[in-house]
Amino acid sequence: MKIIELNQIKKIMASIDVIPCIEQAFVAYSKGDAVMPSVGELIFTHPPGDVHIKYGYIRGGDYYVIKVASGFYENAKMDLPVNNGLMLLADQKTGVFKAILLDEGYLTQLRTAAAGAIAAKYLAPRVVHHIGIVGTGEQARLQLFYLRHVVKCKKIMVWGRDDNKLLQFKNEEMFKGLEIEVTKDISEMAFCCNLIVTATPASSPLLFAKDIQPGTHITAIGADSPHKQELHQDVFAKADIVAVDSVLQCIERGDVAHAVRDDVIKQENLIELGSIIDGKHIGRANDAQITVADLTGLAVQDLQIAKAVLNAVS
Repeated sequence: MKIIELNQIKKIMASIDVIPCIEQAFVAYSKGDAVMPSVGELIFTHPPGDVHIKYGYIRGGDYYVIKVASGFYENAKMDLPVNNGLMLLADQKTGVFKAILLDEGYLTQLRTAAAGAIAAKYLAPRVVHHIGIVGTGEQARLQLFYLRHVVKCKKIMVWGRDDNKLLQFKNEEMFKGLEIEVTKDISEMAFCCNLIVTATPASSPLLFAKDIQPGTHITAIGADSPHKQELHQDVFAKADIVAVDSVLQCIERGDVAHAVRDDVIKQENLIELGSIIDGKHIGRANDAQITVADLTGLAVQDLQIAKAVLNAVS
């Protein structure tokens, strides 16, 4: 069994195009080729944190995956990373474990950022004049980094609550060449931007329908547990298209769960992103539509990215 540590994983991922890898995972899931039980979860309150256990496989594939990923949101005060985790890959036919990927949550961060870029690829308006980023953490940075692969826009507005974190984001070396503004007024950001990504662990809504302009696309990344919420229910009522990575998973633990529970939107009106990628459903039809993608993260995405790493070292 191979043990692959973070430094080696980072070197490998520098030469792997993650986006096609994750697109394949979306499609496999929506075609019914994936086996993915409900997410295992531990919630902590003192201090706040969560641990997710995701596992699954694609029928006819070589491996199955078990992934453990955590987020402890006060770790930064102790100069510790907020996220951590690992992935296990085993032979699908024998159950023999083939690899432990000690990625410390890095692969989860990458596949989530790639998924956000894919949502924008299929649902963003043709011309994006401003990108809005809600949040100042590592995932918010990676979302912007991967968006540059699919969206040609250099004008960015970042919302956050902490002045120091906003300044750090603005001065990030990897965003050199982008025109980054920062704000603590989320309504201002929503008014200016027609592509918005939310990447926070918020437990109460940050964005409301009154703030969303016609033609805007929103990708909601942060809500992956029942208690989390970044978008108010009325955002979904205003949207022309609501896409999800998994209908079953999102109505249990996504942002859209609150809107479905309150009967603001019907479950049958949700479209899986894999079906849009595969051409089974139409995505955005015109630039006046408001579109929302609610992404909770799929075990088969973990499978695809872990398999890419293992194949690179085999």
